Formats: sequence, structure tokens, C-alpha cells
Amino acid sequence: MAERAPRVAVLGASGFAGALAARLLHRHPYFELGEITARAEAGMRLDELYPHHRVPVELTDPDLDRIGRDHDVAIVGYPHGASSEAVAALHAHGLVVLDLSADFRLQDDAVYREWYGDVHVAPDLFGTAVYGLPEIHRDALREVRDGGRLIAGPGCFPTATILALAPLARAGLLQDVIVDAKTGVSGAGRKLARTTHYVDVSENVHAYGVAGHRHQPEIRQELGALGMDGAVQPVFVPHLVPVDQGELVSAYVRAPRDVTAAEVADLFREAYEGEAFVELTTAEPGMRDVQASNHARIRTHVDPRSGHVLVFATIDNLWKGTSSQAVQSLNVAVGRPEDEGLRG
Repeated sequence: MAERAPRVAVLGASGFAGALAARLLHRHPYFELGEITARAEAGMRLDELYPHHRVPVELTDPDLDRIGRDHDVAIVGYPHGASSEAVAALHAHGLVVLDLSADFRLQDDAVYREWYGDVHVAPDLFGTAVYGLPEIHRDALREVRDGGRLIAGPGCFPTATILALAPLARAGLLQDVIVDAKTGVSGAGRKLARTTHYVDVSENVHAYGVAGHRHQPEIRQELGALGMDGAVQPVFVPHLVPVDQGELVSAYVRAPRDVTAAEVADLFREAYEGEAFVELTTAEPGMRDVQASNHARIRTHVDPRSGHVLVFATIDNLWKGTSSQAVQSLNVAVGRPEDEGLRG
């Protein structure tokens, strides 16, 4: 008898990330898309809300007990601070749970409270999640299904930044780091705000989160685990640009010693050789290069005048930065080919 395909629920499927996750699972050759939930839009079909996703499935009001009984896996697409309760309930039912919010990404409770200002709603689960960046945590993801662990989907900026800097962190070459990041408006989600209103975004670019962006501790945590010295404090400044989706990270690194372009190129080649979704390029990558794909494109350069190592990385913030990376992580967690349902 053939193995039954895992049934996957998507909570918060009316948001940009949840809707895309539902689309990818609806077309996935192995997973079965189960319930997709929303509150205000319950009763609508997803293809009415997002015709381009072509998912003719009705959105339902979330019932955690029912979802826990009837599903094997859940992707939770709620905003930060709103996920923990649902994640804990579904985890208690024995589901593999992948959370797209920041609620379980950090490992240090004091750091969480510093940046998010709250006592964690699910303290027993805090610090237990596998960080869902397969290129870095593939082995841990493979143990999720049997170990009953959570997966914390990385933020979009950390995804691009960590992929851009991981080879240098492992080699001990991060002394001073400045990250200039640019993202499309979809990264702010569906909620209306003045800063994402068309007349404010169109023909405009502006920095935000200058006093401290919540993705900073995530970046520092992961690069520190890879070998970055604990005294290094990367400077991270994001910018909103007038595009729907896409992300470009430009990282400027001062290494503790002189390095050559060939040495840096070798580090990245060794790190990403054989990776299905990381492309090393000799041309400067652009957002359009990876739009609507799970790919990351990376280019390195050593400036002979200043000695800085320059790294440019681009991803689609909704795809590799969120939803398609979630599917990639689930593929790894259940032992499927990593690129299944994500090819093309």
C-alpha cells in the first residue's frame, strides 16, 4: 500500500505568505493541501481573494482541535505575537508545525524580551524550534518529524543576509559588517498603513527601522552560531522600494586580515556547491532575476582600494524569503526531494 501523503493545513491563508503557501501545496506532487483558514474572509474561496493563485478551496474559520485531529502538518501564517497560542495547540496534537512569524526564531529569552517586549506566550516551546533555513540547518530539519520539533521560518531579510555572509562567518572573516537591504512593499503584509500607501511608496525610497530592526537579533544569532565573533554587531538598515516583491541585500564587510577575490570566491563555492537554490553569479544580481522562485543569487567582490568584501544577494521576499522556503523545509523534514514542488 502506498504511503499516505501528509495533509497540510495553512492557518492565516488570507495573508500574502499564507496564500502563496497554499498555492504551492495545492500544486505539490506529494503533500495534500487540507484546510486553509482565515477569520474575516472565512467562507470565501482563495481564488476569489487571490485569483492568480488559482486555489479553488474555501477559507474556513480556524478550529485548532479539528485541524489538529485531521492534519499531519500545519503552516501558521499569523503575525508576530499572534502565532504562539496556535502553534502550541497544534504541536500538542503531534503535528509538525512550521511558524512563519518571529515568535520562535530566537533562542535567548532575554533577547526576545528586549526586541519584542513581551513574556513569551508558549515558554515551554520557546528555544526549541529548528531555524528553517535548509542551506544552513538541513541536518536538524531532517530530525524534525521524528523529534516532534517546531520549525521557525526565517525572516526574509535574515534569509538573504545569512546566505550572503555565512561563508565569511565560518571562515572568521566578519570583523565589521554593514548590511544595506531593500525590499518590496509586500514584505509589510496586507495591513494598510500610511508608509505602504501607493502615493507614499510610488517613485520613492526610504529607510525604516533605523533605530533597530527586529531582524537584527535573528541575523546576529545565526551568524554567531556559524562563527562570527560575539563582539561583532552588524549594522542593518532596510529600505522600502516601490516594487511588489523582491529583496536585495548589499553587505559591506571588513575582514580581520587581507583576503583576495579568489579566496572569497572559493569560500562561497565550497559553501554552496550542489545547492539547488543558491546561484553564484559574476554579474550583479537583481530582484527580477529571482522573482516568483525559491532561488537566491549571490555575487562577491573584493574592493582592492578599501579591502572591503562586498556581497550582494537577492531573493523574492514572499518565496525564498517566506513561503517557498517553508515548503523546502517541509520537504527536508519529511524526507522528500528538497526541490519537490519548487522546480521551474
